[in-house]
Amino acid sequence: MSVQRRLLPNISALAAFEAVARLGSFTAAAQELDLT
Repeated sequence: MSVQRRLLPNISALAAFEAVARLGSFTAAAQELDLT
């Protein structure tokens, strides 16, 4: 179980991936997530 757990991305990476997919833009996703 611990091996499988390490292969999963953390929650902030999943949020960033979801935002890019939803918005279709890395810039828009970064602005929405308050990232630079």
